[in-house]
Amino acid sequence: MRDVVILGSTGSIGTQALEVIADRPGEFRVVGLAAGGAHVSLLARQALDTGAAVVAVSRATVVQDLQLAFYTEAKQRGWATGEMKLPKILAGPDAATQLAAWPCDVVLNGITGSTGLAPTLAALSAGRVLALANKESLVIGGSLVTSAAAPGQIVAVDSEHSALAQCLRGGRAEEVDRLVLTASGGPFRGRSRAEMAAVTPAEALAHPTWDMGRVITTNSATLVNKGLELLEAYLLYGVDLDRIDVVVHPQSVVHSMVQFVDGSTLAQCSPPDMKLPIALGLSWPDRLPGAARPCDWSTATSWTFEPLDDEAFPAVELARTAGRRGGTAPAVFNAANEVCVDAFHEGRTGFLTILDVVARVLSEHLADTDPVAAKPSPDPGNDVGSKLVGSDDLTLEVVLAADAWARRRAAELVATPVEREQQL
Repeated sequence: MRDVVILGSTGSIGTQALEVIADRPGEFRVVGLAAGGAHVSLLARQALDTGAAVVAVSRATVVQDLQLAFYTEAKQRGWATGEMKLPKILAGPDAATQLAAWPCDVVLNGITGSTGLAPTLAALSAGRVLALANKESLVIGGSLVTSAAAPGQIVAVDSEHSALAQCLRGGRAEEVDRLVLTASGGPFRGRSRAEMAAVTPAEALAHPTWDMGRVITTNSATLVNKGLELLEAYLLYGVDLDRIDVVVHPQSVVHSMVQFVDGSTLAQCSPPDMKLPIALGLSWPDRLPGAARPCDWSTATSWTFEPLDDEAFPAVELARTAGRRGGTAPAVFNAANEVCVDAFHEGRTGFLTILDVVARVLSEHLADTDPVAAKPSPDPGNDVGSKLVGSDDLTLEVVLAADAWARRRAAELVATPVEREQQL
């Protein structure tokens, strides 16, 4: 029996993880759930379904609503007074971080975005196995996260990185030539940059393969998600950035590949279903029988592979640039993108401008040739975090300062259409 804490339980990864666990009551026990607080009824239902002893919400203002949701859910189930033991509630911006260190065997971090960094560090510091679906925390934390992790403590939940982990079992580290990340190509595969000028938020969310949240789905449309995955693969598996390729595979059946020095390539293949990497993340290194349906070899099918169009989709090469410089550069790349994605969905900027602004913010951050040391600024104004800090000097405070600066700068660049054109 493995005790599990799920961070981001009301999101796509969290809800699917709970489905995996519900099918195997003798193998897993949910001891804690964390969510932002936007869906208190769902969170209450999850807590009562699993018997979780503690629930964390980042919005302290919803605690009373959550308590009422518990009682409403219990009443709907016909439970008598006193039959329900109310879970302990942690509330506030640090609630998920507190829960990440809760006594358990596995912490599944399914939080979206940079807010997952502190919980990731807390789980690692507490010695928990970290099933990591929150790629942003590894990407922006970089050496701060990898140095905090014991060998094998981080288990990838992204389908691509789970695939790589499975393929890497097929050879020794010195036998690995290249890692090959596959990308579906998103909803705009085959379009030129000019053909994407008038893309709408609804079109960007119409992913051909996966059902994901707003940020990740938009990142898949711009290929920013693949850029983040490139950096994640580099940090997880220690393969140089120049030896990690991205190839477009529209069918999303081959989830990634490892090419070995003798010319052989191993691929992990399965129909698109996040339950497989989630199950493997919870049970690693063991496989759970029946976690997902396998490929149907009795039906004729074709798998195709195409080179990535870097001119139309520059996100991967931008991420590679950030990764080569290291330090706070990946945090700036990610933060600027998150601001631009929000602006795009709020009608304040265009689809193509997302990457234009990210490139501009990253360029400004890398303007100095040499990274600066992480020192407290005597003038903590808007320039704090604006300069590249090297990997050796990373702290949580330094990463968060770079994140905050990038958000401010990106927000300035998307302030108004007129100002944006003048600035870019």
